[in-house]
Amino acid sequence: MKLATIHDGSRDGQLAVVSRDLKTAHMADAIAPTLQAALDDWAFIAPQLDSLYAQLNRGEARRAFEFAPQRCMAPLPRACQWVEGAAYLHHLELLQHAQHPTQPAQSLDDLHEEPLLAQGASDAFLGPHDDILLAYEEWGIDFGAGIAAIVDDVTMGATPDEAHGRIRLLMLANSVSLRQLMAAEFNNGFGFLQSKPATAFSPVAVTPDELGEAWRGGKVHLPLRATWNGHLAGQPDAGVDMDVNFPQLIAHLCKRRRAGAGSIVGSGVVSNRDTRRGKAPPSTACIAERRALETIADGVPVTPYMRFGDTIRIEMLDEAGKTVFGAIEQSVRKA
Repeated sequence: MKLATIHDGSRDGQLAVVSRDLKTAHMADAIAPTLQAALDDWAFIAPQLDSLYAQLNRGEARRAFEFAPQRCMAPLPRACQWVEGAAYLHHLELLQHAQHPTQPAQSLDDLHEEPLLAQGASDAFLGPHDDILLAYEEWGIDFGAGIAAIVDDVTMGATPDEAHGRIRLLMLANSVSLRQLMAAEFNNGFGFLQSKPATAFSPVAVTPDELGEAWRGGKVHLPLRATWNGHLAGQPDAGVDMDVNFPQLIAHLCKRRRAGAGSIVGSGVVSNRDTRRGKAPPSTACIAERRALETIADGVPVTPYMRFGDTIRIEMLDEAGKTVFGAIEQSVRKA
C-alpha cells in the first residue's frame, strides 16, 4: 500500500491512504490519525489500512479525493530517529580519490561489515515540495538522491534477516549537504550537523510488496532519477551497486541498542560504478560526485553547486514508466 501525510496545520499532519496510481487518496482518520500512530500498532492497524487501500484502488472508497502531492508533508514529518548510511561505497571511493589523487586508495572493505552510519536531525523533515531555505550560496548547496526505510521496533542484536522482517515502508530522500562546511565540521571530530540541513522525503511511503520483483535482497532495483534545473543529472540504479543493503544497515544500527518504531534509515547517495566519463556529463545523484569525477579526469571541478532559484526533482519510475513514490520537487531559496 501507499501512505501519505496531508498537511492540516498540525506538526504531524493527517494520515492518508493513496491509490497505486497516485491519483486519489482517502483520509485514514477512522483507522489511525498519523503514520506514527499506525507504526506504533502496525500489526493491528496495517490490515485495516490495506483494506482501505484495496477499496480505493477498486474505486469503492466513499470519501476519496484527488491526491495532490503539493499538500503533503514528509510521510513522517518528525521521527524518533533518522540515521543515514553510506551504502554505496563507490560514492566514498570517488570523493576520496578526488581529494587525495596522489595517495593510494584507502581500502573500504571493512565498511561491508561495519558500515558507516550518521545520525541526523529528525525533529522537522521537509515535505516533497517544501523549499530548501538557506542563508548563503557559498555554503556549497548540494542535493543528495537516496532511499530510506521506515522500520517497526527492532531488537538489540537483531540479525540482518530479522531486520529485514521489520522494514515496513520505503520512500525517497533528498539529503541536502552543505559541502563547503563539511570538512571543517568533520575535522572537529563530531561528524556532520551544521552541514546537513533538513532532509526532504517523497510524497508517499510504500510497503515493500508494492515494488514487486524490484524489491529483492533488501535493495530497490530501480533507477533513481535526479533532474537539476530541468536537466537530467543522473539516474543510477539503486540496486546494482548497493554494497550494504537495508537489512545490514538496520542490523548494524541495532548492534548495541534497539530501534523504535518509526525510526528511519537512509541509504545515502545512490551511486553506480559504471558512471559515465569523458565528454558526456556523468550520471550522478549529487553534485559532489560529478565534481569528483571532473577532478579525477581534469584536475579541477567545473560544475558549480546549487544557487538560489535552482530546482531539484527526484523520482523513481517502475518498469512501466510509472512513478512509484511521487516526486520530490524543491527549489533553493534564500532564508
